[in-house]
Order: sequence, then C-alpha cells, then structure tokens
Amino acid sequence: MTPSARLQAAIETLDQIIGGAPAEKALTAWARGSRFAGSGDRAAVRDHVFDVLRMWRSCAAHGGIAADAAPVQMPGVAETEMRSITTTETPPGGTLSGRALILGLLRQSGDDVDALFNGQGHGPATLTMAERGVLAQAPDIAPLVALDCPDWLAPTLRADLGEDFSPVMEALRSRAPVFIRVNTARAAAADVRAELAQQGITAQPHPLSPTALHVTDGARRLRASAALADGRIEMQDAASQAVVDMIEGLQGARVLDFCAGGGGKALALAAKGAQVFAHDANPARMADLPARAARAGVSVPVLSTADLPQAGPFDVIVADVPCSGSGSWRRAPTAKWALTPERLAELVEIQAGILDQIAALAGPKTRLVYITCTLLACENADQIAAFLARNPGWRPGATRRLTPCDGGDGFFTAQVHRA
Repeated sequence: MTPSARLQAAIETLDQIIGGAPAEKALTAWARGSRFAGSGDRAAVRDHVFDVLRMWRSCAAHGGIAADAAPVQMPGVAETEMRSITTTETPPGGTLSGRALILGLLRQSGDDVDALFNGQGHGPATLTMAERGVLAQAPDIAPLVALDCPDWLAPTLRADLGEDFSPVMEALRSRAPVFIRVNTARAAAADVRAELAQQGITAQPHPLSPTALHVTDGARRLRASAALADGRIEMQDAASQAVVDMIEGLQGARVLDFCAGGGGKALALAAKGAQVFAHDANPARMADLPARAARAGVSVPVLSTADLPQAGPFDVIVADVPCSGSGSWRRAPTAKWALTPERLAELVEIQAGILDQIAALAGPKTRLVYITCTLLACENADQIAAFLARNPGWRPGATRRLTPCDGGDGFFTAQVHRA
C-alpha cells in the first residue's frame, strides 16, 4: 500500500470509530477485509489511528471541526460512557470525520497534505475548497486542546502534577516506548541484548529498572523471538518493573498478587524468588498465566476468592488496583476520553474496598503493597491516607510516584505495615 492508501484506510477506520465501534474491533474488521495489506501496512494504519486517538481534540481542531458542532461520540467506548468533546472555534460547518481528523494529524506533524491527498490510486480525494480554507488559516488552539487534556479533569491534574502538568500531558500525546523485562532467573540482560541484536532488534538498558530493556528498533520482531517464546523475556513497561523492584525481601517470601490480571507483576515477583499466588476478581483475565509461568520456569498457583482465607499467611500482598489508567493513556487513549467524574468516583470507592479486603487477609507481619497506573492523587496518596485513617493499626512505608516523563508509564506505589 502507498502512504496515501494507508491514510485512506485510517480515515475509513476512524469513521467506524466515530460511529461507535471500539477501536480494536474497527481495526480488526479493516484488516480482515483487506487481505492485500501486509504486516507493515497493518502496522502503519494502526499507528495512524492510535496517533489520532491520543490527540483527538487537537486533531479535530486542526482539522477544522467547529466548536459548536453536535456532541461527538467518544472513540471506542460503550454507548453509556460516550461524552462530548469541545474544540476551538473553526470555520462553521465542520463535521467530525476520519478525513478531518487525519488532516488535523498531518497538519500537526508538518506533512505535505497536498502530496498525500492527491486523489490517486486508493488514497484520499484531493482537498476541497473548504478544506483548503481551513489549512490556509493559522490555527488558534486553546492550551488544553493543544495538550489533548479533558477540560473537566485539567484542574485536578494541574493540582496533582504541579509544574509537571504540561510536560506529562505532552508526553501522553506520543506513542509509548516498547519495553521488555529480562527474566534474570534464566538469562543475563547482556546476553539477551546480544541475541536480539542478531535478529535486528535493538534494545538498551533503562534507568528505571535493572531488568528493563528499551526496544528502540525492530520491536515488531519480538513476537517471533526465541527469548519471548521460552520465557527469558516478557513484555512489560519499565515503570511497572520499577514498582516491583521496590518490594524488598522477596526471596522465599509468600506473596499474593491480589489483582493479578494478565500476570505480568506475578511473573516479575516470581523471578525475584518469591513464592507467588495469583488472584483476580475476574479469573478470565488470568487465563494465559499458567502457560506464561511455565515458559518462565516458575509456578504461580491461581487462587479463587473462596481459597484466600485458607491460603495465608502471606508475607506480602500486592494489589495493582483498577484505576483511571491516566498514567498509561498513551497505550489506551480511549480511556482518557471515556473517563467521567462519576466513573472516577466509582473507581476510588472500589480501590478503598480492595485495600480493606487485603488488610483483612493480612497476618501480623504482612506488608501491603498498593499500586496504580494513575497520576491522580485521589487514587494514590489520598487513598493511602484514607486507609491509614480508617485503620490506625497500620503505618505508612515507602512510596514512589513515576510519570511518563520518567520514561515509562505513570505509576504510583505505597507500602503499609502493621504498626
């Protein structure tokens, strides 16, 4: 496919998303209907679509979408979560479309729009007079639109991030870096780097964690690598690895990963010599964990909720709780636009409930490790302060907050101990 044809495919996919289709479903449908597209084509179309999803507001504004246009369904979320977005004022009559969004994307990146919208082959039709009129005007973009920040959440983010607000929001507009975790129980990082280099994959050490490698070239070759197949590496964000590194005394410790999800942290804990047990409120999320654990050369028994009272005592209970995910909006950009005040309040309540649940499972010497991938204090430090106020028999321990400006996703972790 030509670069123009890839843009047209992204336009058509975005139109499906605007119509309410989840992003992944729309991309899968396009790929299945476009058997002629190679892996490079599919990757390029996906990149275009996700670039727009990360920068939805600014792409719309640069593409000429009027501020007083009809409310817009947010991309790729359930109908009950649909919200409106606002953009800066532009020439009247603009309507949201995949074409306008891609124009806005190209305008921000400085690409030659005329060369790409040339009406040739399977590419986009040539620019209309109205579109040329939009492109001829110097854009007047409001600061929050330029940062692709939801208006309602901006005051909270400003208060919680302080001087980091603008740099963090800017970082969330770009693609997330690719990281792998080296299973140092089975391989040395230097040996893994050398092997990957022979396969055209360039990976560099990262300061966030001694087990983290930043893949700077050839990331799409990782899926076919022997190191991934035999459990010497796992895909895991560097900040996610860093919060595990903070947990001391893991060798031989009995550890419960209470909100295990796919099991990335459970495997990282096991690689440090812990005896790890995994639990999740939705056991289906852990479906791949036994196979991944076997590849990594560890055993991670899965516990049901009914099993938990008899499975202890645990030395450490880790809870990577459900959260707004604001620290990982680069990876899941639709979550930024789907979040509402009501959903945030619901998440805060869920987090408090989980903290109380794991405290009830704790023995006299158990450490609780609370983890989120959010930037919001109401889900982080405020949540721990509220737990300690409810539970005077506990005392605070080590905490750490990471933002995308540190290189990985945004994460928060706090440990609490029996007083």
